[in-house]
Amino acid sequence: MTNVGLTNRARLLRPLLAAGSDQGAEERRLPEKSVRALAEAGLFKVMVPGRYGGHEASIKTLLEVSSLVAEGDGAAGWVVSLTGVSAWMTSLFPRQAQDEVFGGETEAVVCGSGSPFGSVTSTEGGWRLSGRWSYISASNHANWAVLGFLTPGEDGQPGEYGMALVPMSELTLTDTWFTSGMRATGSNTLTAENVFVPRHRVLPGAAIATSDYPTEFKDETAYRAAYFPVATLALVGPLLGIGRAALEHVRTAAATKGIVATKFARQADSAGFQLQLAEAALRIDGAHLHAFRAADDIETHAARGVHPQVQVRTRIRAETAWTAQELVSAVTTLVTAHGSGAFALASPLHRMFEDLNVGARHALLNPAVSLELHGKMLLGLENDVTVAI
Repeated sequence: MTNVGLTNRARLLRPLLAAGSDQGAEERRLPEKSVRALAEAGLFKVMVPGRYGGHEASIKTLLEVSSLVAEGDGAAGWVVSLTGVSAWMTSLFPRQAQDEVFGGETEAVVCGSGSPFGSVTSTEGGWRLSGRWSYISASNHANWAVLGFLTPGEDGQPGEYGMALVPMSELTLTDTWFTSGMRATGSNTLTAENVFVPRHRVLPGAAIATSDYPTEFKDETAYRAAYFPVATLALVGPLLGIGRAALEHVRTAAATKGIVATKFARQADSAGFQLQLAEAALRIDGAHLHAFRAADDIETHAARGVHPQVQVRTRIRAETAWTAQELVSAVTTLVTAHGSGAFALASPLHRMFEDLNVGARHALLNPAVSLELHGKMLLGLENDVTVAI
């Protein structure tokens, strides 16, 4: 299916997803009707290789699709984006691992966390994995998980980083996701206790650091992209959609909603409101420009088969965090312009505000860390902050 076909399908689902958003927030998981509609539209296969009936799409397409889904329901957009990037990660593993995940009769949905909360010990044919990973979005709907770990180091120091691919049937799922926003993402906790992981289901940190992945299909451009830039940028797709939805809600309401204790029977007639609306719209537009420029850079390097230099990777991370913060600023302005009615439970705007604010606080979107990294690179200083770039 073309990118246009995918985006059209996502666009058509918005009313159905919006109708189920209250139920999802109350039950803290996406309604089955929403999950089924997303699956039937092929939106859990955006980044699955074409060899397995997937769409083998780029990060740019994932941004487009997840943002359109998020216009209907921010949590649904988050689930589509996080399962999409987890499927992309799975496609970096050797063919044997990919076959096990995508080659079965049941359609694969992959969740995961790159945080190195697991530890491994070597054993015959592979590793034994133990650990506890929080904030695993889409855990209620997945049948596989990609999980970060560290190998044993010397003198009590951390060892090498890696990612393990594990069936959900071998993990324990604990219901721990009690939040004010993104409630329906089911971002619960997974625990592994001495789970055997064969060697072909491990992605070494050295491969992640250089984009030299063990997949045998080196001609597939989508799976040559740099790991952390893709994993980070995927987070803002749903946030872009929430920003657009909030702008449209406030803009539309302004035609009939007045401003209390003023002469304005319509917000739309107030110059002050007009200025706020324009400022928010430009921030949202700017966020899109930054996000899609970052996507273009990722795809250009992947097409050339070149791992981006550290200066490019740190700028992409900073640009992604900046995107998230601009959206938070824009929607905060929109809520202020709209008035206190935005926080009524009957208003969809309160959920947009809460979902956006929770999503934008993901660790990889931390603005202080991301901007510090970019500043160090601009000054030619050493990165002593993180390897997650």
